[in-house]
Amino acid sequence: MGQVKRNRKQIASTVDPELWEAFRELSEKTRIPASRLLDEAMEDLLLKYKVITHKEKTQIGRASCR
Repeated sequence: MGQVKRNRKQIASTVDPELWEAFRELSEKTRIPASRLLDEAMEDLLLKYKVITHKEKTQIGRASCR
């Protein structure tokens, strides 16, 4: 049996180990899944470089990260 994936794309990449550790700690501390944090980070980067004009996919706000 295969896994059911809903509107998700599986990716693989390499990242700086210190950034990854800080990212994982953030995910654990906030109890926000890493995949949701990655969605937010990617959307923020796309906004920064004006690839998109506004957020549509993520609803995580700064208040939820406190």
